Amino acid sequence: MTEDSGIRQRISDLVAQERTLREQLRAGEVSPPAEQERLRAVETELDQCWDLLRQRDAAREFGTDPDDAQVRDAGTVENYLD
Repeated sequence: MTEDSGIRQRISDLVAQERTLREQLRAGEVSPPAEQERLRAVETELDQCWDLLRQRDAAREFGTDPDDAQVRDAGTVENYLD
């Protein structure tokens, strides 16, 4: 479970970064293109973290080791179908 708490903490940190970026844009402290580029990177990492948590939950549900879960590449997690 400590691994899960570390992942959840990273998610919280990324959400805070996302908020900060949006605030900086509103305040004119960052240009829209720069904000979009950084935001895209944060959102991709968020998707990877959520995917990793889902993998770990599934492993526990099916009796396998959650520590075997791996962060998947951005292309994989960004191209999931809803």
